[in-house]
Amino acid sequence: MNVTNAVFPGMEQIASFFGGPDDGKFVMVNLLKFKPKAEYEDGSDADLTGAEAYARYGKAVQDCLAAVGGRAVYAGPVTGLLLGEVEELWDMVALAEYPSLAAMQQMVGSPEYQAIEKHRKAGLAGQLNIRTKPVG
Repeated sequence: MNVTNAVFPGMEQIASFFGGPDDGKFVMVNLLKFKPKAEYEDGSDADLTGAEAYARYGKAVQDCLAAVGGRAVYAGPVTGLLLGEVEELWDMVALAEYPSLAAMQQMVGSPEYQAIEKHRKAGLAGQLNIRTKPVG
């Protein structure tokens, strides 16, 4: 299994993800890896860690989620690995629930989300986003 963290999806991934049928509510599992130091494009806040920059995003994204009927379900640091093997553990896991693919697409296209995404970009070394479907 090849695992590659990324900060942004490619156009092909976006088309595949949002191009399928919208079958309602889902939970996005975010496996997050932070930069040691935040890297803002304008050079500001060079004293922040990547985790601190991402925390700004994490706090602000909750309003963006709520605006489209979503919600933050869980966020916490990764503290160990019981089963399996990875070269390097992620730093944090975050779960976000969306009512639909359309709602997620609306959120990431909103001016409010675009304004806070700089914190995500400044703090993340990479991540995996895994879409899951609730059972039952």
